[in-house]
Amino acid sequence: MIAHLEGTVLHVAPTSIVLSVQGVGFAVTVTPAASAKARIGAKLALHTKLIVREDDLSLFGFDAETDREAFELLTSVSGVGPKSAMAVLSTIGSDGLAAAVDSGDEKAFKPVPGIGPKLAKLIMLQLSGKLITSKTTAGGSPDMVEALVGLGWQEAKAQQTLQKVLEDQPELDGDSSGLLRAALRILGGTK
Repeated sequence: MIAHLEGTVLHVAPTSIVLSVQGVGFAVTVTPAASAKARIGAKLALHTKLIVREDDLSLFGFDAETDREAFELLTSVSGVGPKSAMAVLSTIGSDGLAAAVDSGDEKAFKPVPGIGPKLAKLIMLQLSGKLITSKTTAGGSPDMVEALVGLGWQEAKAQQTLQKVLEDQPELDGDSSGLLRAALRILGGTK
C-alpha cells in the first residue's frame, strides 16, 4: 500500500521517526541504524511496509530495498511478527540474516530478543535460498559502519576496524554477522 515515503524529518527517536510528507506526519518504525541517519529538518526517503491489523496500522521504514524485502520474508515465517522481524534487522541486519540462513548459523540469532532456538531454526528452514548476501566493500558495508557508529564508535574508527578485519580475515567478506563480531572483538570496550 505505502511502499515509499520521502519527506522532511520532524522527530527522531531510537527506533522511530516522524516524516512529514506534504503536510502529513507519518510515524514510522525504523532500525536504530536508520534512525541514526535521520536529522530533524532534513529530507529523508524510506522504503516502507504498511502492516494492517484489526486494531492497528503500523508503518515500518527501511534505508534499502533489501532490508524491506528481508522484513517481508521474515514476517512470512509463522511466529515472526513485525516487531520480531525489526529486532532481527536491528541486531544482525539483512546481510547478517542472509549469511546466517545461508550458513545454517543458528547461533547468529542468539542476541536477537524474542528469537529462540526453535524459531531461529524455523526462520532458517523457511528462508533458505530466498536471501542473497551482498558483498561488503573494502571498508565494510555502510550499514555495518553505521551499526558501529550507532553503538558509540567514531565513523573513521569503525571503517578502519572493519577494513583491518577484512585484511586479516578475508574469508569474512560477505559474512556481515561474522565481520561485525570480529570488529566488536577488536574494538572491545573502547569508544
